[in-house]
Amino acid sequence: MITFLLSIIALFAGYMIYGRVAEHVFGPDDRETPAIRRADNIDYIVLPGWRIFMIQFLNIAGTGPIFGAIMGAWFGPSAYLWIVLGCIFGGAVHDYISGMISMRHDGLGQAELTGLYLGKTARKCMVVFTMMMMVLVGAFFVYCPAIILSGIWGEKMMWVGLIFLYYVATTVMPIDKVIGRIYPLFALSMLFMVLALGVVLVSKQPVLPEVWDGLGNWGAERLGLQQSLFPALFVTIACGAVSGFHATQSPMMARCMKSERQGRPVFYGAMVTEGIVALVWATISNYFFFADGWQSVCPADIVSKYEASGLSLIQFFDAPTVVNIICSSWLGTAGSILALLGIVAAPITTGGSSFRTARLILSEAFRINQKSARSRVLLSLPVFAVGIALLAWQIGNPSGFGTVWQYVAWGTQAMAAVTLWFCTVYLVRQRRCYWLTLIPAVFMTMVVVDFLLISPTTLHLPAMFSHVTAAVVTVATIARFVYWIVRLSEADTEA
Repeated sequence: MITFLLSIIALFAGYMIYGRVAEHVFGPDDRETPAIRRADNIDYIVLPGWRIFMIQFLNIAGTGPIFGAIMGAWFGPSAYLWIVLGCIFGGAVHDYISGMISMRHDGLGQAELTGLYLGKTARKCMVVFTMMMMVLVGAFFVYCPAIILSGIWGEKMMWVGLIFLYYVATTVMPIDKVIGRIYPLFALSMLFMVLALGVVLVSKQPVLPEVWDGLGNWGAERLGLQQSLFPALFVTIACGAVSGFHATQSPMMARCMKSERQGRPVFYGAMVTEGIVALVWATISNYFFFADGWQSVCPADIVSKYEASGLSLIQFFDAPTVVNIICSSWLGTAGSILALLGIVAAPITTGGSSFRTARLILSEAFRINQKSARSRVLLSLPVFAVGIALLAWQIGNPSGFGTVWQYVAWGTQAMAAVTLWFCTVYLVRQRRCYWLTLIPAVFMTMVVVDFLLISPTTLHLPAMFSHVTAAVVTVATIARFVYWIVRLSEADTEA
């Protein structure tokens, strides 16, 4: 429990101290922002700062800092270190610098910024890759909330239809009409959930594993977890630590800010808030799986079913099941409904924002003006068509889509590595301290290459070969970067 409290304090300190370091490195000023310079009352419109924060927080959160943190905590107390250090020095820096670069380029999206700083080939790859990711996320976040809501009231397909209609509205309507009004309310419900669970957790004062008890792979020793801690932990916990998905969402808010000085509370602050969400659920997971908390919170019939199942704890109690049991046990009926609505709101809003992002990616890629409603609807039609096809396939093959979804976790970390590299190139060109993003860029490069090689869901190559190959690729990437810097310095000298 001490580790949890120290981790919360560290995140607040990280925002106050390292957040200011990142702000100083980037150097926000009083120049006119895209929301003012390109105001169109559709995508470019000034919103109040508190609304922008709430929208950004909900856009980047989804269920990632909940389910990902629960599964990441299966590795043991090392999850605390990744959430805290990853969030402060990696994820929050990633979100802040990429969001500010987007603001300096009229709210350009992640794919277009990749092209500006890493080349045309990288841009083409990222346009395709991010479009695929956005539609996958949007489709996935239709069906999962529908399942949860149908358990409270109504039919599953009714909720599927309503959620998809909501996605249509958030994709084509001006950002202040739906997103600007509804998202802050949903964000409050999610924050209520986290605060309520955090208060219960602290009041119970359970005896929990601490980081000084050992940073090894506790899951392999006690839960039958098959994956190795490195690199699986750093992909399992993405939202709450480092997530490239955030770089696709930040441009929406970069188009709504009236001052560059709002960047630290909006981009860095929203990421730190997400880190707190991840910490709460990682701690609950430690309590549930390593402190025998499941015996205290599970009804007798669930305990009997588990004992008769012959399955391990993590096979029987998946992340959504843990969420339902904890909320029901700790918060009662009314509290659990509010908490579940917060959990439902996160994927619904993230899914809606993903479809809107897909529209914006297409508009930027093909230079299509989005001022008229007709152009927004026409550009959204192919996005919705693919989303509906994926949704229909998911409903008919739920386990098959679950397999595909495992690649999304790796995909978001691959996007993080790319984003950190173009942020590094930007800082070099601006003669700023590029080490701020270079170090996490190198680390995430190693993680995504290693995971691609070693994971059972991808190439499943031998561990030693995967580690060595990932190290070689990472070193080669660093060497290419150093060569580019030398050439750039020589060109500056000649000029």
